[in-house]
Amino acid sequence: MYSNRPNLVIGFHGCDKSTRDALVHHPQNIKISEESYDWLGHGFYLWENNFERAREWAEQRAKQGRFKEPGVVGAVIDLGHCCDFMDSSHIGMLKTYYEHMAQTYKEISVPLPMNRDVARHVYKDELLRELDCAVIEFMHAEICSDYKNEIETRGITNIKMFDSVRCAFIEGGPAFKGAGIREKNHIQICIRNLNSIKGFFIPRENLDFYSWSLNKYLQLENN
Repeated sequence: MYSNRPNLVIGFHGCDKSTRDALVHHPQNIKISEESYDWLGHGFYLWENNFERAREWAEQRAKQGRFKEPGVVGAVIDLGHCCDFMDSSHIGMLKTYYEHMAQTYKEISVPLPMNRDVARHVYKDELLRELDCAVIEFMHAEICSDYKNEIETRGITNIKMFDSVRCAFIEGGPAFKGAGIREKNHIQICIRNLNSIKGFFIPRENLDFYSWSLNKYLQLENN
């Protein structure tokens, strides 16, 4: 009942500058992530309302030689039917799908994937989320299968497939000594239904509005 998110959201995607320009000029050509360790399953990833975090991520990738020139593209998003893991009902639902998946893996004698730390990562944030990704993808596959079966047998269905997945993550070191707030805390969005992305844009840099105002109005007073 409360899964639809009615408001538009701004998200930022860290990438190579060539990817940024390609998305702005050719917005139909969107490449989704399908890595086994994706934190929220497969889709197009954005930092919710967090330009600085997206830029920091892109700059880090450039230092590693994975991007030629770091860039950030902004997107206007309609989350639609959103699997929001800040919603208790969705967390409970995912636990149920995990139990179903664990039983399925047990029956076929396949070990469950595991979340893992990156080697030499200081804060042990389990950046490789292979278990989380597998459970979320299992959930989507089961929902899709149920949707298909109902359409084929009844011609209609009340089942909805998720357009997006959203979650807050606690990451990084303490913001200051003894802090419970971490430096890299963020909200991440994974877009599954690409129709949820209404458009891309190149983010503007902030202007110093205070200095501009002082210059404008103090000049008037002096005149």
